[in-house]
Amino acid sequence: MSLVTLHDKQFKPYIMADAIHTRVSQVADNLSADLKASFPLFLVVLNGSFIFAADLVKMLKFPCEITFVKLASYEGTNSTGKVTEIIGLTENVENRTIVIIEDIVDTGTTLEKLHDLLKHKKAKQIKTATLLFKPLAYKKTIPIDYICMEIPNDFVVGYGLDYDGLGRNLKDIYVLA
Repeated sequence: MSLVTLHDKQFKPYIMADAIHTRVSQVADNLSADLKASFPLFLVVLNGSFIFAADLVKMLKFPCEITFVKLASYEGTNSTGKVTEIIGLTENVENRTIVIIEDIVDTGTTLEKLHDLLKHKKAKQIKTATLLFKPLAYKKTIPIDYICMEIPNDFVVGYGLDYDGLGRNLKDIYVLA
């Protein structure tokens, strides 16, 4: 596989589609075993999580509901440290089990904002499923319940993740070259 150029940066292959599919399937099996009786609401964080969420929920072995929120915390390749709510949560989450679906958890700032919001709205239980987790960047104490893959604190694109709007459509995950 070759390098991919997005805007002014080059990216090299990092995690292939087959490996991603295998891990997503394993997480779906774990979610199915753990939550099949709770009729959870999956809260998908846009834009980056849309491909992961679509693949994940297709593999679940129980009925569930799905909704979306859009939050922003990145500019270019860096987290701003601030989370902006662009599309908010409109569903009633009181006394529900909520599974936050994230594309990537790095500092945990976005996850913390969502947890605070869901607690304020009286969610019964809050779980998190993420495609990628950066343990070296994580600065919060909220548990990450379902992790497809842990990666170093590198900037990645593909499989829904982008660099200033480009790269989401790549089937594999690429890392900054």
